[in-house]
Amino acid sequence: MPIVLRHDGYKFFFYSNENDPIEPCHIHVRKGENLAKYWIIPFISLAESYGFNSPELNEIQKFIEENKKTFKEKWNEYFGIK
Repeated sequence: MPIVLRHDGYKFFFYSNENDPIEPCHIHVRKGENLAKYWIIPFISLAESYGFNSPELNEIQKFIEENKKTFKEKWNEYFGIK
């Protein structure tokens, strides 16, 4: 489970086995027992969330938007996508 970034108690990561065939670029977010998944491609959008409230989801999405390039680069690097 490669961890891409940590921020303010949030852990941003993806799983090393993201299905077969591989799913489009996305990022998982965990803080405590709360978990969410955001699509990065074709645009940033919430895929699912368990336990986070709306203000937290807004904060997470803003952080993802600010770091979209890093998330995409790490995803492509890890999965060998050019």
